Amino acid sequence: MIDKIKQLREKTGISIAECKKALELAGGDMDKAREVLKEKALSLVEKKSEAETKEGVVESYIHANGKIGVLLELDCQTDFVAKNSEFQALARDLAMHIAASNPQDQASLLSQAFIKDQAKTIQDLLNERIAKFGENIKISRFTRYQI
Repeated sequence: MIDKIKQLREKTGISIAECKKALELAGGDMDKAREVLKEKALSLVEKKSEAETKEGVVESYIHANGKIGVLLELDCQTDFVAKNSEFQALARDLAMHIAASNPQDQASLLSQAFIKDQAKTIQDLLNERIAKFGENIKISRFTRYQI
């Protein structure tokens, strides 16, 4: 059971205690446990969706050829999360995704498949991080430049 908990934690980034509860509810089935965690995450996302996001980061990404650049504002509730290296990595990944995919607006961005994991949409990625950090996270705005 301990190995399954570790595997689930590595795949989801959710706390060990939550992974253990999910595996117990799922009778040890990894796929069912992931579904339990996903449902719990969606419930948390709904609760947090109204929370005010006053902190965050502005991230920039310039493509290697120097002809595409992105500025992104990713917001969260506290500076504690804004300073977290995983939150900052999320901002970098989103800026890189925007450079690669050229979304027309925020709605189209949220529905796109994430370039680093085609099985997830950008909204799925945000929902995972909201569940992990326990805070509301929003893409406030972005601009993509291309020569």
